[in-house]
Amino acid sequence: MKIRHLVPLLLFLALAVLLAFGLSHERSALPSPLIDRPLPDFRLAGVEAGKDKGGGGGEFVPAQMRGEVWLLNVWASWCVSCRAEHSVLIGLGRQLPVVGLNYKEVRGDGNLDARGLTPEMELSLARQRASAWLAAHGGSPFRATALDLDGRVGIDLGVYGVPESFLIDRAGRVRYKHTGPLTAQAVQQELLPRIEALQHEQK
Repeated sequence: MKIRHLVPLLLFLALAVLLAFGLSHERSALPSPLIDRPLPDFRLAGVEAGKDKGGGGGEFVPAQMRGEVWLLNVWASWCVSCRAEHSVLIGLGRQLPVVGLNYKEVRGDGNLDARGLTPEMELSLARQRASAWLAAHGGSPFRATALDLDGRVGIDLGVYGVPESFLIDRAGRVRYKHTGPLTAQAVQQELLPRIEALQHEQK
């Protein structure tokens, strides 16, 4: 009698454990329909000139990177996890070009009321916040930083949350997606072997 009453509880606990494991295990390997497809095209404003390695005060388009293996990193100053991966990105930026896609810098910050801002005011504020954050966290690892103010490019990329990173080949195709903060272990085990393979594959 007692055992029969325990069965539903045991089943519930087993399902809860499996669900928790499934949600946490290999979150970084969430599938993307973009794998082996061209990176969606976009044209976005950059941060203020002189604040990143590309002088990204103008516009950024992915075609600027054609012919190179590079990493697109989606980040924001309000993203806590982005702080954890920043030093990793700085190191990685010495090995291949990294482009930052600053995601909803103003609108994504739940502590900031962006209502009433004109597009020009939002762009200026986003540039100030992004530049200040990079300066305060050891500098920019990015060749250029593009500002996805309204998150539309993020939607096209299928961004689940920030940070995310996309490895792009010389032809402009997405070859790998990493969801969540990059760690030194993920770079060594997942990213660098793919980077080396792509660099040799398409010479």
